[in-house]
Amino acid sequence: MNADICIHAWPCSYYLDTEKRWVSGRLSLTPVAVRFTADKTRELLVSFHLSSISEIKKESSSLIFSSLTILEKTTKHWFSSLQPNRNVVFNILEHFWREQLLSCPGAGAQADSLQMTKGKELTGLLAASQKRMEDTTKVLHYQGEQFDNIMKGLNKIDSEMDVADRLLTELESPSWWPFRGKLWKGPLEAKPKEEATISGSKNQEGVIIKIPVIITHGTNSNVMPGKFTLLVSGLEISDSNSQVIHRFELKDVDDIKVHTPYEVSIRQRFIGKPDTSYRLLSARMPEAIPVLEMQFSKKIQFLEDALGFFGARKSPQADLGNSIWQAATGRIASVVQPGSSSGEGGGGQAQLQKQKQIVSESETQELKQILKKLKSLALETDTELERQDEVLDVITTSVDRATLNIDKQNRRMKKLT
Repeated sequence: MNADICIHAWPCSYYLDTEKRWVSGRLSLTPVAVRFTADKTRELLVSFHLSSISEIKKESSSLIFSSLTILEKTTKHWFSSLQPNRNVVFNILEHFWREQLLSCPGAGAQADSLQMTKGKELTGLLAASQKRMEDTTKVLHYQGEQFDNIMKGLNKIDSEMDVADRLLTELESPSWWPFRGKLWKGPLEAKPKEEATISGSKNQEGVIIKIPVIITHGTNSNVMPGKFTLLVSGLEISDSNSQVIHRFELKDVDDIKVHTPYEVSIRQRFIGKPDTSYRLLSARMPEAIPVLEMQFSKKIQFLEDALGFFGARKSPQADLGNSIWQAATGRIASVVQPGSSSGEGGGGQAQLQKQKQIVSESETQELKQILKKLKSLALETDTELERQDEVLDVITTSVDRATLNIDKQNRRMKKLT
C-alpha cells in the first residue's frame, strides 16, 4: 500500500518550540505517519510514524484552548485552531493510531531480513485472494438460499391455487351436488405446516466482514466512532456500543463512492425528502472495498484518488481467477522447478541460489496449500452456479405455470360475479 496517500488534512496551528511561536499550516494523516506543513514556507516541520506515538490527548490551559497534544516518544507536539473542530481530528487520529498498533504489534517487525520479503509478500497476496474467494462463496451461498426460498414460495402459491380451484369448483357446483361441502378440507389442513417450514428458514444471513469506522452522517461535520458490517443481505452501520444506527438492504443502496482507499460514502435516494447518506473512514477499509465492489458492481464509483490505488478493474472475478492465479503459479514453479532457467551457466546458478533464499521451503508448502484451497473453492463455486442455473430454470417454469393458474382462476371468479 502507498504510504504517501493523504487520508485527511486539517487547517490548524502548530506550536514551534524552538522559536516559541505558533505557525499556521496543515496537519495531514497518511496510512503510517502524521505530518505538519507550514502554509507560508511550505516546509515540512513535523513528521513522525504512527507507531512512535505514545499518547493522543485533548488538552487546554489558561493560554491555550481547544488544543490537541500528541506525545511522540519524549517529544510533545501541540496543535490548536483545528478545523472543523478538535473532536473530529482527535477521533480520526486515534482510530488510525490504534489500528496501526493492532496491525503492527512489533515495531521492529519491519527490520526483518530481505530474504523472506518476497515469500511473505506472495503468501499475503494469495491469502487475501483466498479470503476474497471465501467472501464470494458466502454471497453465492446466500443467493442460493434466496432461490430456495423463492421455490418454497412458488410451491405455496401452487398449493393455494389448488385450494382456490376446489373452492371455485364448489361455488360453481349445483346446490344439490352431494360432495359440495367436502372439496376444500384436505388442502387447508396441510397449509399451516407449509407456512411453518417457510418461517423456519427466515432470517438466515451471515457476516462477511466487520470493521471499525469513523462515521459522518449526511452534511454534519461531527464524527463518531462505530462499526461497519458487510452482510450477505445488506450493510449495517452501528455505534461503538454495537447499537444499529442504520441498515441498508441491498436494494436500498443507490450509489457508493470510493473517495480514497480508506474512505467511502453510501447513499440512498428519496423523492420528496432528504437522501440518507453516510461517510465512513477506516484504516481497514481496503479490506471491505473489494467486497463492496463485488456486491454493488453497478453502483460503486471510484473517484480519482481511489483509482490511483485500486486501478481501473473491470472484473474482480477475472482479476482473482486469472492474474493472481497465474502469477502465483508462475512464481512457485520458478522456486520448485528451478532447472528451467539454468541456461546462463554460472550466473544462472548464482541467481538460482539467491532465489532459493528469497522464498523458503516452508513458504513454498504454505503457498501450495493456499492454491489447493483456492482450487477447491473454485470447484465448489462452479458446482453451486450449475445448481442455481437449474433452479432458475425451474423457477421460470413455475412462475409461468402460476401466472396461467392465476389468470384462469380470475376468469372463473368473474363469471361467478
